[in-house]
Amino acid sequence: MDKALTHFKVLTFDVVGTLIDFEAGLTGGLEAIAADHGLTVDGEAALAIYGQCRRDAEAGKFPDDVARCYGVIAARTGLPRGPEQGARMVEAVAASPAFADSVEALSRLSRRFKLVAMTNAQRWAFERYAEVLGRPFYKGFTTDDTGTEKPDPAFFDFVLADLAKDGFGKADILHVAQSQYHDIGISRQLGLTNCWIERRHGRPGSGGTIAPESFTRPDFHFTSLAALADAVEAQ
Repeated sequence: MDKALTHFKVLTFDVVGTLIDFEAGLTGGLEAIAADHGLTVDGEAALAIYGQCRRDAEAGKFPDDVARCYGVIAARTGLPRGPEQGARMVEAVAASPAFADSVEALSRLSRRFKLVAMTNAQRWAFERYAEVLGRPFYKGFTTDDTGTEKPDPAFFDFVLADLAKDGFGKADILHVAQSQYHDIGISRQLGLTNCWIERRHGRPGSGGTIAPESFTRPDFHFTSLAALADAVEAQ
């Protein structure tokens, strides 16, 4: 990549899976339900089922849709099924922790850039995630704001049009995300420079994230957000 990281003025971030460890929230919720009933659950297998479930035609908004997906996971893993467990799982995912490096790295990056959140989460959940992250964002865009979800180009168009009002164009923006499916591929198609945070580095599969049809080589690639912040400060 010819551009230096310090060339950019705005960092747009995926939130769930990049900054917030929703896989920990999901598997932790499943393990708690299993333990209450003297059962065990394979977390990686459950994540794979969840990722497949999110591709269903009837998929709803995240994280409310976790309740529906829990029913699918429960049917295939032997966990108890019911509205109580579904609601419990929605709360578990909404209460997912930040990755260990997220808060500090975002604070460091905010000294150089305007930070913008772009999340497929509903507004109510995003507000909780933003609080956990220390509210570092200049602006935040959710599925409720855009009326769609990534990788729909319309989500990006909505955000880009808003940032253009503040004087920022595509050349000023670096899109930072972990999902090849939701973010890296489509950002490349739209002419944005991107940065892949490979949160599942060293682990097989796509976990709870929908797998892409093909891999997109990113412009920048790090295995942690802290590494991105380090690279910025080294320039």
